[in-house]
Amino acid sequence: MNIYNLGIDIGSTTLKWVLLDNDNHIIDKNYVRHCANHAVVLLEELQTLMQKIGPSMIRIGITGSVGMGYAERMGMYFIQEVIAEAKVVQTQYPMVRTLIDMGGEDSKMIFFSANTSPDIRMNGNCAGGTGAFIDQTAQLLGVAVEELDSLAEGYTTIYPIASRCGVFSKTDIQNLISQKVSKSDLVASVFRAVALQVVTTLSRGCDVKPSVLFCGGPFAYFTQLKKHFLEVLKLSDSQCVTPDNPQYFPALGSAIMASNTEAKPLSKWIINLQYSIAHRSDQTNSLPILFADAHHYQTWLKQKQVDTVKRSSISVSENIPYFLGVDSGSTTTKMVLINENAEVVFTHYLPNLGDSMGAFAQCLKLLNESVINSENLHIAASCATGYGENLLKAAYNMPYGIVETMAHFMAAHHVQPNVSFVLDIGGQDMKAIFVRNGSIERMEINEACSSGCGSFIQTYAQTMNIEINKFAQMACFAQRPCDLGTRCTVFMNSKVKQVMREGCSVADIAAGFSYSVVKNCLYKVLKLKDATELGSHIVVQGGTFKNHSVARALEIITGRTVQFTDIPELMGAYGAALYALKQYQHKHHE
Repeated sequence: MNIYNLGIDIGSTTLKWVLLDNDNHIIDKNYVRHCANHAVVLLEELQTLMQKIGPSMIRIGITGSVGMGYAERMGMYFIQEVIAEAKVVQTQYPMVRTLIDMGGEDSKMIFFSANTSPDIRMNGNCAGGTGAFIDQTAQLLGVAVEELDSLAEGYTTIYPIASRCGVFSKTDIQNLISQKVSKSDLVASVFRAVALQVVTTLSRGCDVKPSVLFCGGPFAYFTQLKKHFLEVLKLSDSQCVTPDNPQYFPALGSAIMASNTEAKPLSKWIINLQYSIAHRSDQTNSLPILFADAHHYQTWLKQKQVDTVKRSSISVSENIPYFLGVDSGSTTTKMVLINENAEVVFTHYLPNLGDSMGAFAQCLKLLNESVINSENLHIAASCATGYGENLLKAAYNMPYGIVETMAHFMAAHHVQPNVSFVLDIGGQDMKAIFVRNGSIERMEINEACSSGCGSFIQTYAQTMNIEINKFAQMACFAQRPCDLGTRCTVFMNSKVKQVMREGCSVADIAAGFSYSVVKNCLYKVLKLKDATELGSHIVVQGGTFKNHSVARALEIITGRTVQFTDIPELMGAYGAALYALKQYQHKHHE
């Protein structure tokens, strides 16, 4: 029976494996995204391998942030990934003096010298110089990740971008987008920022000496990224080693280092994995389930329908007055048109893509296209709020503007006249309004932390390549929601990796994020001591609450019923429209 060495690398987003013969020659390999279903993907990969090589004896070495859990549960030999990478260099590339590796959420630098142990450097809790940072760039630009390399090739100018944190980088990139900087220049600037971040953070006074070897997925797929590293390091291509399969280095090293471990039939490894999946231990720190089943969810949702915003259709035959509200945010534009009865007749929501003026113009175009004889549509008053309020008022001669928190309060008060607390959670901001006797008592907004915001959930869903609506639905029916605690988005990554190692499902993690957003909001941002501060009439709004698992988590944590409309993401624009209506009524009743 044949004996092989199998190296498996299960990271936060991908699974890589390499199969070696006894001479350490690669005879098979694969690289797949596991989308947090790593157990199922690993089982499928082993079963496929079984079909290829038949009954065989296998030694397994495993590495990666998720791989440790399998090593503990299945008796696989675990190797720390930088040790595995160093082993590949020492055995196959002895001329290398510096290894630079970049993964999805980490980066590493290893310095080799004769007669001494390798000097290993790793990034801390900042994802600035990693593949995830590059993926975020593709999302902001609205292009496929595969297009980035060709875009970067045609750049003309490098712009400064803060690569130390995804939050700061988004601000820089969005500003450059609004200045009409080309996508080629933007991508190249991000590549340069990543190179500067990695080199300055990890070298820390140690010279990067040739020959230099680049490995990891980003270097395998982005040739332009390597060029920017060489420019930062002032090295030529001839001073580099170009390895085969750079994205497989940790898996390859694990396979090499597994040669002295016990070999078992591949069929036995598969059976052990199936048993591990079927008998995953219950999580002792799991949180209460959000919904017992689909019937419970539908019953709960039906109770919320009383808060549905009233709607009507547009009529232009009698010169009926309508009132326009627009919420021009930093990343999205929301528009709501209402009639004299405050009934919604038109809504639209779209991303700005760095151009708030253009986004509003697109909304107006769609409004005109949706109305027959739109030239007779009478917009009696309009009001703007949000990030682009002053810009839109000046450009379109809008008569009214309103502070964003006041717009949200007006919308909430219209829906629930006895409102005691309004919580608005958007993608990157959070607003809380405490109300007493129909008047605002105090307001709170988040400052530098985005952990209580919607992007906290959306970013992870995108990392897992799961559509956000599906991710939200999965959270609703999780059987053992993970307790991810209250922490910064960056530090949350390590906690997620831990629960993934313990075998938590994607649904359990999704529900854990919903709980975490609420806890971060209440306890980190608002520093709430007692839920009674919120009163008994809580209204929630903002795009984050389109995810019903977040609203339900808030109810469970506070022990209070919350209200939300069927347009939570449009409530700022709805409030602005209500303000325009109110001003019109005042003016005509004077």
